[in-house]
Amino acid sequence: MSGNKGKKRSFAQELCVKSAGRAMQRAGMLWPGCRVGVAVSGGVDSFVLLKTLQIRQGIVPFPFEIMALHLNPGFDPQSHAALPGWLARHGIASHVEVTDYGPEAHSEKNLRRSACFRCAWLRRKRLFELCARYKLTHLALGHNADDLVQTFFLNLCRNGRVDGMHMNESFFGGGLHLIRPLLLVEKKYILKAARQWALPVWANACPSAGHTARSAMSATLEQLYGVARDARRCIYNGLARWQMEQNSAAPQEDANPTQGAAPTAHAPIRH
Repeated sequence: MSGNKGKKRSFAQELCVKSAGRAMQRAGMLWPGCRVGVAVSGGVDSFVLLKTLQIRQGIVPFPFEIMALHLNPGFDPQSHAALPGWLARHGIASHVEVTDYGPEAHSEKNLRRSACFRCAWLRRKRLFELCARYKLTHLALGHNADDLVQTFFLNLCRNGRVDGMHMNESFFGGGLHLIRPLLLVEKKYILKAARQWALPVWANACPSAGHTARSAMSATLEQLYGVARDARRCIYNGLARWQMEQNSAAPQEDANPTQGAAPTAHAPIRH
């Protein structure tokens, strides 16, 4: 548990740890000896995910490894300055690099797709490449319950499709599993846990932040939550149950993954 022994966790911290464990067990996310790359953007979700997985290393009855993967989008090449030191102090292996994905996605070079789509596609492609390079079996993303609700309604309203966010997706013939351990945790608890753990998160420098379809859906949902006293809780709980039924111990196979080699487990991750 690295630095957490003897310290009582708060309600928010315990909720993150236990809810992640529940999701991991129900969706069959991990197994002995697996190697998990954690996509760390620097925001609260991915940082809390990294901290939660480190704690769960001391809870689960088998060993697994974690490695932080940070891709600076290039708006502020120094924004991640506090990350390497924090990772070193907590004994977490890492790969950190500065890219130009953000500026490129917002440039005239990208005329066919939205800036967010292009930047996300480039990041996902690079993360798959890094998983192959470091022989990682899993890629963990920090999506939470709020993301699940927003995605469900975006899919329904914009695409006419009933779909959420899978907890455990299989890529490259099962060579890589994309997992979302925090998908059952509400954002408000993640924010509290991040403050209580004093995680060195930093602000998103992207000029599109707060001006996306997702942020617009978030504002729309606030109105929906007001139709009944318990609307927010009922929507969260209902979609969480539905998503777990969709993914319970049955990884989803993606038919069109970004091109890349299928990772396999080899030597231990070096810090």
